[in-house]
Amino acid sequence: MDKRREAQIQKHFGERVRSLRKQKGISQEALAFACGLDRTYIGGVERGERNISLLNIYKIASALGVQAKELFNV
Repeated sequence: MDKRREAQIQKHFGERVRSLRKQKGISQEALAFACGLDRTYIGGVERGERNISLLNIYKIASALGVQAKELFNV
């Protein structure tokens, strides 16, 4: 997979996380606290700057109250 495609995937994922977070009405800081992750890490995920691990995907999904697969939906 080329780097451009990888960046697109990360950006799409981050946009989905941001969208769900805003739908729930919570801040990046509140989401980070619920996940046990740093707020700057959540910000990086939402901007598509992070190649996030499977475990952190699960933590974020749990904190948002959704299944992990929901983070990949359009």
